[in-house]
Amino acid sequence: MARGEYIFRATGGCSCHTDIKSGGDFLAGGRPLNTPFGIFYSPNITPDAETGIGAWSGADFVRAITEGVSPDGAHYFPVFPYTAFTGMSAADLADLKAYLDTVPPVRRPNQSHDVDPPFGWRFTVGPWKQLFFEPGAFQPRPDRSALWNRGAYLATALAHCSECHTPRNRLGGLEREKWFAGTEQGPDGRRVPNITPHGETGIGRWDGDDVAALLKTGLKPDYDDVQGAMEEAIDQGYKYLTDEDRAAIADYVMSLTPIDNHVASKSEKK
Repeated sequence: MARGEYIFRATGGCSCHTDIKSGGDFLAGGRPLNTPFGIFYSPNITPDAETGIGAWSGADFVRAITEGVSPDGAHYFPVFPYTAFTGMSAADLADLKAYLDTVPPVRRPNQSHDVDPPFGWRFTVGPWKQLFFEPGAFQPRPDRSALWNRGAYLATALAHCSECHTPRNRLGGLEREKWFAGTEQGPDGRRVPNITPHGETGIGRWDGDDVAALLKTGLKPDYDDVQGAMEEAIDQGYKYLTDEDRAAIADYVMSLTPIDNHVASKSEKK
């Protein structure tokens, strides 16, 4: 369970499942997630047997996390980042489930999404997966160091950085040729910065220590602070990681292909 809590922190503390702004109960869902496709409401993942995941088996949990399929066989919308979590190891999945089973159960029915068709039609998710979902556990690269492989696993699977930092096409699929290059249409309509090591539009002027420090403190090298979803992910999750794991994420991020992609701020668009 203790290791499972660490895995939980590495995901960013699953902060989307707690409606922090409205004082919602821990992991009881109901947080509105404003996307270009409509508003999704996060589900209750406390171990309440009726409204949460308390009645799920271990196999149910693994299938949901790695395949995006509910215990009753329905597809989950990809606002749930199973497209990244599919890379998680069996040990990490088991430990995460053990930790979530210890969370205080909260009785709170899930809220219906407010999404216009066709993006609110659940039957379309199966074909969407055929186009954009690549299931499978993370595979270490033998040509890379242990540090890099650890960082790649943390960044791409657990921390699911690509889900926010990679632009999406009109169907909601990740534009993988712009991996980690940022987008103007991030969570809740916020811009998400380019974190490839491009010297002008990314973080090429940073070093690995700068990245690791941001994951711990939320402060950039110029002492500006991060906000929005990233602030919550750090406060609820990444700051609890070991220095070694934050350094591993930094090693991976700084190794990415630099991509020239300027993410304009609202003031620049006026």
